[in-house]
Amino acid sequence: MDRGRAGADAYGRGIVTTASRRWFGGRDESRRADAQAARDAAAAAFYELDTAQRDLRISIETIAAADGSPAARQASEGFAALGQRIDQVSHVYIEAVDAHDLDRAELEASVAARAREQLTRARDELVRVKGELDRFAQGLQPLLDKAETQLARVAPARERAKAALLAASDALDSVRSKGMRADDLAARLAALGPELTKLNQGAALHGVQETVQRADRILRDAEAIRAEAARLPERAAEIDRRLVSLRTRAQALRNRADRVDPVLSELRRRFSAACWQDLQHVPDQAVRDVAEAEDRLFEAGRARDEQRWADVSALIEAVRTSLDSTDEAVSAAQDRLARLEAVARDPQAEVDRTRFAIRDAQRLAMAGRSVPDPRHAGPLDQSVARVERALAGLEGRHPDYWHFLQEMEEVRVAVGRVVADIRDGRAAGG
Repeated sequence: MDRGRAGADAYGRGIVTTASRRWFGGRDESRRADAQAARDAAAAAFYELDTAQRDLRISIETIAAADGSPAARQASEGFAALGQRIDQVSHVYIEAVDAHDLDRAELEASVAARAREQLTRARDELVRVKGELDRFAQGLQPLLDKAETQLARVAPARERAKAALLAASDALDSVRSKGMRADDLAARLAALGPELTKLNQGAALHGVQETVQRADRILRDAEAIRAEAARLPERAAEIDRRLVSLRTRAQALRNRADRVDPVLSELRRRFSAACWQDLQHVPDQAVRDVAEAEDRLFEAGRARDEQRWADVSALIEAVRTSLDSTDEAVSAAQDRLARLEAVARDPQAEVDRTRFAIRDAQRLAMAGRSVPDPRHAGPLDQSVARVERALAGLEGRHPDYWHFLQEMEEVRVAVGRVVADIRDGRAAGG
């Protein structure tokens, strides 16, 4: 028989037999009455201890479910240690009750006295351990208050997650009624099923923190599904607009690519080969790139019809990137011609622009100094020399204006690095 059943039987015997005592005269009956009173007091003490232990076990389980801190683990260990002492004193009490039949008709006075003594000691031990249990419970109150606060978060979080799942399901039903499959969203919603099962199992199994975090994840994922489902009709319309726009842009680029050859002819006629050789491939490459973009647009249109939205978006982005690159290449030929014509008419304008940048950097380098820092003076002097060499390179029958433009740009970039270095050094107090 376990402690609970044995204790209950012992406690039952105590309260029942009190009402059915027989009358015996003399000292023997007085000692029997004392022993039975001691038994009743011990039974009451046992019942109070057992009740307090059960209540405290609920508190410990609440703390364990909500708190994984070292303090919570110490509380569980302390309760287990108390449980061992409770088992010990309970065992002593039960043995004392079972050892003496205080309702036997011929009960010796010495036996009754011995029983009273044993039962009184058992009661005292039960009361002492009950006091330890009460003090332990009082020390747990801050942990219990915190745990109950944490547990109070579980139910609202769970309800919010379930409401979000229902809203996501309703949103999917709505777009499906408009002829949209939304298979990927449906798959994502179905994938939340196992998480919902764990959520319903509750904090007792998975802990408060994990349960609340799971509820928050379900809420976020379900809300994202609902929002995407709600945007799906608008997204489909936007994809249709982008497909039309990209088809129009591809056709326009094809037409522009056809006009690159005349620009190249003008470049060949008026400028040295170094000025246009890198553009020779542009017309043919543009035609190939546009053709490839149109093939991808066809694939995107088919994916749109099949409502494979992720594939459509990926194809659209690939086409956009490809057309951007083609647009830059086609524009480069016309831009090259315009820049070369401008520098051929007046190369001094480009030189003046570059020299202005150098002089501005030189003034900055000398600000607050009588002698420039060699780290800055050297690169600036080199920039002046590069400008002179580039200008001299324009002399002759077939000047390389494109090299001249590139050299001026590189000089300005180098000067800009010097300026940035000067400013960074002064900002750092150097």
